[in-house]
Amino acid sequence: MIHQRTASPVSVPASWRGRLAALGLLLGSVVTIDAFAQTPPPPAWSADDMPSQQGRIFVVTGGTSGMGFEDAKALASAGARVVIAARNAQRGQEAIDKIRQDVPAARVEFEAVDLSSLSSVRDLGERLRASLPRLDGLINNAAIMAPPTRSVSADGMEMQFATNYGGHFLLTAELLPLLRKSDAPRVVTLSSIAVHRGTLDLDDLQSTGAYEPMATYAQSKLACLMFAFELQRRSEAGGWGIQSMAAHPGVAVTELVARGPGLDSPQGRQWSSNRANFQTAAQGAIPTLYAATAATAQGGSYYGPTGPNEVAGPLGLATVPAIARDAATAARLWELSETLTGARFPTTGH
Repeated sequence: MIHQRTASPVSVPASWRGRLAALGLLLGSVVTIDAFAQTPPPPAWSADDMPSQQGRIFVVTGGTSGMGFEDAKALASAGARVVIAARNAQRGQEAIDKIRQDVPAARVEFEAVDLSSLSSVRDLGERLRASLPRLDGLINNAAIMAPPTRSVSADGMEMQFATNYGGHFLLTAELLPLLRKSDAPRVVTLSSIAVHRGTLDLDDLQSTGAYEPMATYAQSKLACLMFAFELQRRSEAGGWGIQSMAAHPGVAVTELVARGPGLDSPQGRQWSSNRANFQTAAQGAIPTLYAATAATAQGGSYYGPTGPNEVAGPLGLATVPAIARDAATAARLWELSETLTGARFPTTGH
């Protein structure tokens, strides 16, 4: 069951408002909203507190770098079998080698997938259904952020929407049969503090009318957050047994900016000058790891850091934009997503 609590006002220093506005992560003032609420997590929870994952199987998208790599490494360290799903096989092998330097007995493997390609996602789903006995956790982590010019996928979707949201929507459907074979399956979908400047235009999800890089990124991450909550609602209605949660890393130092707007862009220069104040990739992974493994994590929750504007700080319940709480809009987005991706989830009567 999804409950609500009243969120406390978030106090954001003027200096942080300026920095985040320059990065494109904040539009106007911070809005105080209700959070999807269950029990707040222990603020000091870390990867060292993760219970044994011996015998459990996880798929982590985008696990060759950044938070995805940290997720894969921590899960493997705790005994899980981890499948890193990403585009580049060479980077995949490098990630496996780096994990095994610290965890020689790590059970980690690579599967190629281009999340912007629906056929590639379907192929991955088919391979995993044939090779895995079940799936205990799916971490929908991979993302691209704010490329300066609009491009489209092979399927005609705007590239950020296709990679960040559409591919993960389809992958979750493809892996649902494996997840339902687990005794305690979880799906964790990565969102972003950028959702607080996000809007959802159901008539133009592909940003054909106007393309503003960060606004389009924010929309894709808002869709991810709404998907996580709607998946929980449908799991409850349909008896799928899946716990669906969302997480965000705050602002973490990864390759996302370099590969998106670029370090020479105004956004990239602002990023570089403030990176000492941001989370490391390992710190940014904590909300995801808590959601994926902690016994006290609960379906329908949204986890992230709790410092000023949730940029960094102790683990807690993240604030949720009002639109993300709109079940009717989320159901409509789900229906459109099934049409766009060809994904088919079980009927719930929802």
